[in-house]
Amino acid sequence: MAHASPAATGSRAAASAHWAGPVLLGIVYGIWAAGIRRDAGPITTGNVLFGVVTGVIVAAVFVALHRVAPALPRELRALSWTAFAGIAFGYLYSLTGASILRSVVMSLLVAAGVFAVTFYRYYTTE
Repeated sequence: MAHASPAATGSRAAASAHWAGPVLLGIVYGIWAAGIRRDAGPITTGNVLFGVVTGVIVAAVFVALHRVAPALPRELRALSWTAFAGIAFGYLYSLTGASILRSVVMSLLVAAGVFAVTFYRYYTTE
């Protein structure tokens, strides 16, 4: 009799899938930040280093928030993801050379949308 055995819960594929999201987010964010800062100029070592550092920071904060957030009540969980998204977007927007007021307003608009979506999701799934 040939039966498929269940996959092990601690398999290598599950571990790599767990880290794929944060790594991909860090790479995309770092490339985007470096591209905005470069502003069609030459690629320099400082620019590459800037992209790597911002990508690592965003990925690390994402992983930390992903681990801490489930223990929070739904309101604080939604606010934590809201703050993360608002700060990440606001920083990228500020790199474009926009005024601080415009960066803050755009960041707050994005954060309000993220809060509405995450709070609705957490409220309806609990």
